[in-house]
Amino acid sequence: MSKLYRDVLYLITEELQNDENALRSCLLVNKTWSEIIIPILWKNPWKYLKSGNEKLLLKVIISHLSEKSKENLSIRFKHLITSSYERPLFDYISFCKHFNINEIERIIKTVDKKSKIKIIKDEIYNLFINENMKFTHLYIPYQFDRQLHLIPGVDKCFSEIRFLSCNAKINLNVLPGLIEIFKSIRELELSIGASNNKYEIIRLIKTSKNLVKIRLLNEYYSERSYCKNLEQTLANHADNILYLKLTKQPITNFVFSFVNLKVLVLNDSYHRYTNWNVLKDLSLPHLQILKTSGIQHGILMNIIKNSGGNLIELKIDDFYPYDCDIGIIMHTISQSCPNLKYLKFPRYVDFLHLEKLLINCKDLMGLYFNFDNSFLNTYVHWDNFFETLAKSSPINLFRFKFQLYEAPELKSLKLFFDNWKGRHPMLLQIIQDKDNLNFHAINTMRRYCDLIEKSKAEGIVKKYDDNLNGITFKDFEWVQSK
Repeated sequence: MSKLYRDVLYLITEELQNDENALRSCLLVNKTWSEIIIPILWKNPWKYLKSGNEKLLLKVIISHLSEKSKENLSIRFKHLITSSYERPLFDYISFCKHFNINEIERIIKTVDKKSKIKIIKDEIYNLFINENMKFTHLYIPYQFDRQLHLIPGVDKCFSEIRFLSCNAKINLNVLPGLIEIFKSIRELELSIGASNNKYEIIRLIKTSKNLVKIRLLNEYYSERSYCKNLEQTLANHADNILYLKLTKQPITNFVFSFVNLKVLVLNDSYHRYTNWNVLKDLSLPHLQILKTSGIQHGILMNIIKNSGGNLIELKIDDFYPYDCDIGIIMHTISQSCPNLKYLKFPRYVDFLHLEKLLINCKDLMGLYFNFDNSFLNTYVHWDNFFETLAKSSPINLFRFKFQLYEAPELKSLKLFFDNWKGRHPMLLQIIQDKDNLNFHAINTMRRYCDLIEKSKAEGIVKKYDDNLNGITFKDFEWVQSK
């Protein structure tokens, strides 16, 4: 019975791994709960590191050192080693699966901003890298030059690495000794610079047999010849790649070979508004998730049309030209995405195109409209918009999120609620543009409270959130991840 209790408790707490406050509360229940929660928190301790707590985490790490090592450090860093800071009850370091060198270097800098403290770095790296540790995620910062492969036990320690994040400008001393160890990498996040990119990364990709997720984060001017070579190498893994993120138009058409791709992220993060024409005839028949920002609308529509009708999640943060016919885009979605469950759209659409979308996409579960534009917001006909949502939404669609420059009048929201009566109680979020979060906007949103509380009591609204209290949600998140 005791084992069953622990197994069930473990499954429950695994669902809470993204909720730091809930996990910390669970720590206080009893010893059994603590023994289950602590490994979850320390699996990736850097994830929960808040600004200002760097020295505290550093002290906890140092408390795991041997007495001889602590004595050695106390000679130079008395403020870090105190008699009251004894070795912890749990071996927290042993639970760590994410070796984030970016964060380790950062917390060491809190001791000395020059960050030239070789003695403390040596002790910490030797503490984390040994034959008793097994990491799954490795993050290597730009200009990092330590030869990790020379630390005893690194072979076993890195033998199960499946995620690698690094810069293509990585120091030549770092990778050569690790390439033979990295045989199980499944995810690669690579930042590519304008010059001095190292071909050792490409060699690593060639020897990797299990790559399924790729993120290529290009600088504004990335080295063209290097990118071409990299893309040709990635094309050799075409059958296995399921996830691809690009922040710049590729040099070649290597993406066309990724016939089994399920997730595609195109993020023109520098707002270059390049034409991405190399992707104009891209066909990905197994694509399920598409996320885009700053991609021209013609390319976007073609990718949607050629997705084989399998898209279940479509997130469009922006497209250009800004004055294009958005009705055509919405029409393309409604005709090409019969299985769509979640949609984020960056503009207001007239109620006729919205109605067609709601009728054709019968599996919709969540809608996110971004009206965060002062010019376009003046053309939002809220009564028609809300009336269409209430009348035509499919049965499973009751999650709505509206990001606004200016909040709708109370009477329009009341119309929405009145027309929603008898349907599944909705989950509603209204996000006010932070640049227009003035007294009038705040006052308007606060006047919603009485109406929303009344609608909750009537079973029309199940949950309501806004951004006035500082709580943030992921795009397709209506209930905070637990």
